[in-house]
Amino acid sequence: MEPNERIRIGITQGDTNGVGYEVILKTFSEPTMLELCTPVIYGNPRIATYHRKGMGLTTNFAAIQSANEVQPDRLNMVVVDDSEVKIEMGTPSTDAGRQALLALENAVKDLREGKIDALVTAPVNKHSIQADNFRFPGHTEYIQDRLGEGQEALMILMNDRLRVALATTHLPISQVAQAITQETIVAKLRILHHSLLRDFSISAPRIAVLALNPHAGDNGLLGSEEQDILKPAIEQANAEGIPTFGPYAADGFFGARQYEHFDAVLSMYHDQGLTAFKALATDTGVNFTAGLPVVRTSPAHGTAYDIAGRGIADENSFRQAIFTATDICRNRRAYDEAHGNPLPKLFHDRREEDFRQRRSDRPNRFDSRQRENGGNEPNKASSDNAVNAVPSGPTE
Repeated sequence: MEPNERIRIGITQGDTNGVGYEVILKTFSEPTMLELCTPVIYGNPRIATYHRKGMGLTTNFAAIQSANEVQPDRLNMVVVDDSEVKIEMGTPSTDAGRQALLALENAVKDLREGKIDALVTAPVNKHSIQADNFRFPGHTEYIQDRLGEGQEALMILMNDRLRVALATTHLPISQVAQAITQETIVAKLRILHHSLLRDFSISAPRIAVLALNPHAGDNGLLGSEEQDILKPAIEQANAEGIPTFGPYAADGFFGARQYEHFDAVLSMYHDQGLTAFKALATDTGVNFTAGLPVVRTSPAHGTAYDIAGRGIADENSFRQAIFTATDICRNRRAYDEAHGNPLPKLFHDRREEDFRQRRSDRPNRFDSRQRENGGNEPNKASSDNAVNAVPSGPTE
């Protein structure tokens, strides 16, 4: 791929006491990754160097002062801070949270200004990152607030076999039932359906909806949400042209591998969907924030304090997050081009149709010559084809 065609992927350093830098540096230790995209880390070069030396990695990066200096064929790092910071591997700290937020703020600013095309966020500690300008449960809510332009985000956990979207995200379980309404479910289904069309290029997506209660409520014996809320929401979605099925009891749905028959699953709450997903796809899982004007992904794991600094973190989930962000950027461009203003193409098609109609109304001179010559006009087309014939055989 030509350097000027590569997607610019912004990467935040995440919690600096976790495995963020390890998975970033391991991912880009493979030179072929630089042929796929142009990576731009937002971070502290001193901290990155500490992690690189501590784990014996050899991945090089180029420190720059702004995204305007980004160059292809290298791992770029926009310096958001160059101060000495105490690294306490595997331990939450205020310094680590501050570094994570600095990287996130700068990357979001550049994403808003179009200096990067997509964002991949390394994991953060949701408590350590809290500050006066960050009062959010996580990345998803922050990015929706800063870049959503009034649109609602939808969290999707995904790999190449399964996509699980969440009707509610970082919400205490005691508040889940009251947050499940017909309007909410239909709104989430609309976002999910559009994402499957635009972000994943699925032409006729099928969506499964999980039940809220055990055994899908057992006909009202174990709860009425399925009958009162979920079934009407599914009916409304289908009436709007969104192929939706369910509600399915979550245990049987995942246990019987019914997800293989659908393009996505809408789960009612965080652990209902994520427990099953991570059991099936921890090493390859990606967290994608759908529904927003921007593209943001992250690995489907946390800071992994228990193994931080030991050099054993698996970078595959982070690598898949890079692949996913790149693919979605390209899918969106193709979708938007195909579904852009249809008037110029429509006008062109109508002109072609009018032209063909006018030609069909003209007398056919060849037919008249055939009639004059008793139908024995030489087959000029055959002789032309003989001159321009392409030899048969294998193609390169």
